[in-house]
Amino acid sequence: MSAKGRFFNLIYSQSMAVTKAKKKEILADIKESLKKAGSVVFVKFHALTVSEVNELRKTLRAKNVSYKVAKKTLITKALEEAKYQGDIPSFESELAVASGEDILDPAHEIYVFEKKFKDKISIAGGVFEGVYKNREEMVVIASIPGRQTLYAQFVNLINSPIQGLVIGLSEIAKTKPTN
Repeated sequence: MSAKGRFFNLIYSQSMAVTKAKKKEILADIKESLKKAGSVVFVKFHALTVSEVNELRKTLRAKNVSYKVAKKTLITKALEEAKYQGDIPSFESELAVASGEDILDPAHEIYVFEKKFKDKISIAGGVFEGVYKNREEMVVIASIPGRQTLYAQFVNLINSPIQGLVIGLSEIAKTKPTN
């Protein structure tokens, strides 16, 4: 074998070892994210610009949502070990996994970006409460308002009858003469 051939074999064999090590690292990282996750969203993406990806990651990081891009085989392997209920979906195109401890944030934030970057990013499915969900089910979950919004709506609901009573009594008091 020529010196040039030995050089390329050396580089090729070294890059394969690094690639396998990197794959193990990525797999371990995905497994760790899945263990901590309240919910998981499978994200299909295509042709996102660097600035769009940076915006997505920054927004997700602010909500404590991890976003991991990996090969479909690595994601599938991590999901098999997580042992969620149902069947692992088959994945097409480029894939990422968004997960977070809050059960609504991952789906909600990805859905916001799906509307913003039409045809570039979409929800492919996910895991909610330990069960695999399809795209339609995850979109319904994504449309549920956040915890703070639900608290505000609840307080408004409780306050509404009291507020109506006070306004009614105030109007009655205005019509009666004062002594």
